[in-house]
Amino acid sequence: MSTRDRPQSRPLPWEAGTGPRARRPSPSGHGPPSGHGLTSGYGPASGYGPAGTATADPLRAAHAHCQSLQDALVALRDHGLEQVAEWGRHLAAALPVGGRLLAAGNGGSAAQAQHLTAELVGRYQRERSAYSAIALHADTSAVTAIGNDYGFEELYARQVTAHGRPGDVLMLMSTSGRSPNLLAAADTGRAAGLSVWAMTGPRPNPLAFRADEALCIGSGSTATVQEAHLVALHLLCESFDHEIGVVDGAVSVDGVVTPYRSL
Repeated sequence: MSTRDRPQSRPLPWEAGTGPRARRPSPSGHGPPSGHGLTSGYGPASGYGPAGTATADPLRAAHAHCQSLQDALVALRDHGLEQVAEWGRHLAAALPVGGRLLAAGNGGSAAQAQHLTAELVGRYQRERSAYSAIALHADTSAVTAIGNDYGFEELYARQVTAHGRPGDVLMLMSTSGRSPNLLAAADTGRAAGLSVWAMTGPRPNPLAFRADEALCIGSGSTATVQEAHLVALHLLCESFDHEIGVVDGAVSVDGVVTPYRSL
């Protein structure tokens, strides 16, 4: 769907006062120039080693963890909100007309992907229609059959082939950006005409490069990346609900948006 076809939107509440609009990552996945990436404060002074290993002092490590998350969220706020808001606008234009969101990840990122699909099929904060969203790891029979017959690398690619249609969105979540099954899914999704989005850890990484658009959290800690991804998912749902209200002609009473239903 072209930008011209998407509904005009009002500014999101959290878009105001955030400074210049952030540069969106390029389809190549290399994103904005140096100084504008999503980074966090891991390093020798943070209480974590090069690989994010905690020091012997648990309290110091806890402070360092909180500081790392704070730094990641500041970077997300300063440089990632426009990307997340645009994703919400895109979904609000695609899902009500029959589009579908497919989501996948491994381990903790699988839980994040399933969290997102639950918010769309169910609801985020307010009552609204249900929309089609599938977490590709959640069908245990399909997952085990594909893994057994075709191998773990084909786990998601085969499901993308089965469920994905041109105009759908494929959200892939990975802290490393290097999982072979997600890379195969990205290639399959793009070849099938899906919009492929990725949430990953630091750039550069192969998944960000292969996705159409990527939101990358520049932290050396897997925990921090996943925590920042959860915030980004909630902001995506907030943007989606806001845009759905605009599309559906929702009304706002005392700041609470509710859908208008004719009798």
